[in-house]
Amino acid sequence: MDAVAVGVLDEKTLAKYEPVIGLEVHVQLQTESKLFSASPTAFGNPPNTQTDPVVLGLPGALPVLNRDAVAKGVMAALALNCQVRRFSRFARKNYFYPDLPKGYQISQFDEPLAEHGWLDVPLDGGTKRIGITRLHLEEDAGKTIHDGFPDSHLYSYVDLNRAGVPLAEIVSEPDIRTPEEAFAYLSEIKQVMQFIGASNCDMEKGQLRCDANVSVRLRGAEKFGTKAEIKNLNSFRFVRMGLEYEIVRQIAVLESGGAIAQETRLFNTQTGETVPMRSKEHAHDYRYFPEPDLMPLIVSEEWQAEIRGAMAELPAARRQRFVESYGLSEYDAGVLTSTQETADYFETVAKTSGNPKTAANWVQGDLMGALNTVGKPIGESPVPAAQLGELVKLLDDGTLSGKLAKEVFAKMFESGRTPAEIIEAEGLKQISDEGALRKIVDGVLASNAKQVETYRGGKTSVFGFFVGQVMKATRGQADPKVVNDLLQKALG
Repeated sequence: MDAVAVGVLDEKTLAKYEPVIGLEVHVQLQTESKLFSASPTAFGNPPNTQTDPVVLGLPGALPVLNRDAVAKGVMAALALNCQVRRFSRFARKNYFYPDLPKGYQISQFDEPLAEHGWLDVPLDGGTKRIGITRLHLEEDAGKTIHDGFPDSHLYSYVDLNRAGVPLAEIVSEPDIRTPEEAFAYLSEIKQVMQFIGASNCDMEKGQLRCDANVSVRLRGAEKFGTKAEIKNLNSFRFVRMGLEYEIVRQIAVLESGGAIAQETRLFNTQTGETVPMRSKEHAHDYRYFPEPDLMPLIVSEEWQAEIRGAMAELPAARRQRFVESYGLSEYDAGVLTSTQETADYFETVAKTSGNPKTAANWVQGDLMGALNTVGKPIGESPVPAAQLGELVKLLDDGTLSGKLAKEVFAKMFESGRTPAEIIEAEGLKQISDEGALRKIVDGVLASNAKQVETYRGGKTSVFGFFVGQVMKATRGQADPKVVNDLLQKALG
């Protein structure tokens, strides 16, 4: 029924309603060991090899809080402009599922690590401030695997390697109004976490996951509608698709006279639809109570200050600095701060070459184009940033022409050699000596008397022919400016 209703909605009907979206983002904190035990957090090891008595909840095993995970959580909270609570407490969230061996999850409930934050998200040349309700710490569950085995139609498998991995759950205010805003918010969260080193946010490894709460209401109404929670949104693209479908589905239900059920729904990546999973739980369903095996967590002002002092520059601040200090456009600054590796690479090129704008063009154009062709990230570039900076400097000082610089870059990318090594080995230095070039120009004009006569007869379009002949005679190494000047003088 939903699918039929969704198909007949027109733009006018959709425009009557306003979506209201809040996101719950789970970020895996970048630590070597788990939140309450010494088991490693590495990805890709054989199933069930990263467990211990604490993770498995064996009798007598007691949790010990990972200080580094708390520091990364505080760092994330500060980067999101949250108020870090001096006093917070862990609680037991009780539910029963095969990938939760203890029968409960250690999380934070009524006394979270941080609250009342915000994040300015770039949108259409401006920004939108999205509130953050809370950031709390919790341990991850394991992973239930429903396919990929010969008997998957009969059994599900459980891998507990992920159980106990430290997470920061970031809960937004219901300030998001479109799937595009949700996409931009998630992108900014990911950037912030990566820049400060709190998380790698690799979605393919489950290091960033998102649940979405969405409702719709008539435009102008103050009261929120009944919300549904969407799970299984394991990529930014699926977040956008899931929200788009769910918004239209809810409008279709209301337009047909129905009521929205408060429930949890799964996003089906094959069909692009959301489907019912279970009725939405409330806090009392989990029977929260304070974790008896852990002391309350106290984060002093001194520790906060220490963590803040060690934080890297945030993406928004770096974008602004690139615009103000390097004279880049907002667009270029955004591209060059898309990841911390890209920003660091560009800054090295800019400082080595002394020409930030040309450096930006080379990083965004030739370098990224070459990397895309071979499917490598900028962190695996065969051309180190300092060497690309040297190439830009050689272009600026006239040692290389634009054409030669591109030729040298291609050889650098292929071989890993420095610009100086390639220029020396292959004699690619630009020829700027007027005396040497004048002889070549004279020879070209003497060999092409008919074209000279045509030019002097008023058909000046043949000027490019002469330039081409000089460049051909010098294997492209002649300085184009000097060649143009000499030709204009010789042709009168």
